[in-house]
Amino acid sequence: MKNPVMTASGTFGYGEEFSDFIDISRIGGIIVKGTTLHKREGNPYPRMAETPSGMLNAVGLQNKGVHYFVDCIYPRIKNIQTHIIVNVSGSAVEDYVETASIINELVNIPAIELNISCPNVKQGGMAFGITSRGAEEVVKAVRQVYKKTLIVKLSPNVTDITEIARAVEAGGADCVSLINTLLGMAIDAEKRRPVLSTVTGGMSGAAVKPIALRMVWQVAKAVKIPVIGLGGIMNARDAIEFMLAGATAIQIGTANFIDPTITLKVIDGINDYLERHGFKSVHEIIGALEV
Repeated sequence: MKNPVMTASGTFGYGEEFSDFIDISRIGGIIVKGTTLHKREGNPYPRMAETPSGMLNAVGLQNKGVHYFVDCIYPRIKNIQTHIIVNVSGSAVEDYVETASIINELVNIPAIELNISCPNVKQGGMAFGITSRGAEEVVKAVRQVYKKTLIVKLSPNVTDITEIARAVEAGGADCVSLINTLLGMAIDAEKRRPVLSTVTGGMSGAAVKPIALRMVWQVAKAVKIPVIGLGGIMNARDAIEFMLAGATAIQIGTANFIDPTITLKVIDGINDYLERHGFKSVHEIIGALEV
């Protein structure tokens, strides 16, 4: 990539939506919103809620399906001068495999990011990514049909994230990204009802950063493949901390909702940091935390 700054799935649309605000070709990579085999309507409203130093979302992977993406969206975004990566989700291993197989044929998509935080309908709704066996199973199956860069996005809602990371590495992942959202909830005390229609949702934003940073540091020491760090990155300093902890690249998510120009500010901020500290390359700070 031209730089280590990427946008997180579900927070940057398909890139086009931000073109009025920034030169999106300056970003290292754009991970488009979650794509599934079939069309999904998502969850009922309300499905987003603001929380102290963060937000909850339960959008439910609303999208028009991979075939719509191939026919209608890909032609519009394929010539954007940055890496366009598709986040792939599913409810069964077969869904992941078929979706990945279809995207494998798109010349200008160099990678996919597997969202293994999805509920496995064949195992009672338990997420693929919360057991080593489930995580490795889906990655192995996708690896058979997907021949480009395979990134696997890890869930933080586990006992030991390093076990899951090692499992997906064994399954054939080229890279891991973490963390996905933490499970949380919000209550309206006056109405005595949950704020979200689904009761619980995924928490993101500045409040999750210390947890994400700890998990990135642990995983970077546990696997040999590259680690992409995300979770509460709101500025360049946050991004640099993730890289010092071992992240090769970072993703910016919730901050995009606050400031649509944040990605470029982070890129410039990293460059300023490297210059001030006399580093010739961003590679010199990856994993450079002194413990």
